[in-house]
Amino acid sequence: MNRPRALVLRAPGTNRDGDAAFALDLVGADPRRVLVSEVFDNPKLLHESQLLVIPGGFSFADALGAGRLFALELVTRLSEELAEFVEAGKPVIGICNGFQVLVRTGLLPGAGLTVALGQNAVGSTSNGKFICDWVLLQPASKRSIWTARLTEEIECPIAHGEGRFVCDPETLAALQANDQIAFRYAADNPNGSLDDIAGICDDTGLVLGLMPHPEDHVLPRQHPQSLRGHRGGLARRLFEAGVDHAKETR
Repeated sequence: MNRPRALVLRAPGTNRDGDAAFALDLVGADPRRVLVSEVFDNPKLLHESQLLVIPGGFSFADALGAGRLFALELVTRLSEELAEFVEAGKPVIGICNGFQVLVRTGLLPGAGLTVALGQNAVGSTSNGKFICDWVLLQPASKRSIWTARLTEEIECPIAHGEGRFVCDPETLAALQANDQIAFRYAADNPNGSLDDIAGICDDTGLVLGLMPHPEDHVLPRQHPQSLRGHRGGLARRLFEAGVDHAKETR
């Protein structure tokens, strides 16, 4: 069976790696949950993988800012290896804290300078506080290998206090023009994100970052209304797209 290797990269404080691994296994990948320190000692763990996931949580307790220390570790120790990973055509996804990490590493546009994930806005659904709820997402990018095949809205939970997407007008115009806005909030904007942006991709379409947690709605029973007959909005198609693309890089 052609099961591509998926590296689920953990740091102290990561807590959604098990959910990400479950989603990957469900759609045909061979996930391995590994501490970032293990990859520093053995970079072959990254080289031998076909897909990379940076899951959610509170890496390094969000010291000095959400995702900052995790990103600093990656830039300092694995910058060349990560660049080579993407250059080889291998897909990368960062979820919630992982999205924050990818922005700060520069694997996504902005490198933490023109793009940021700030404190949830006062006046939004979260009213500036940590929010844990379910949201509806509209796939928006045909450039991203993760979303190009998605034709319907997906539902998944959010859990963050710093998820408000902000950037300067020039960067926003570039993201829009280059089809790099991967997801928008389809109903309520929970955190005040600019242009309702819930996720973006890089210019190759291989790297995706998003604040909501698609790994937590890959089976109908994971939805809080499933026992009342709710069906649909599954996010497993997102992971299927990433894994299908990863199979091509074996």
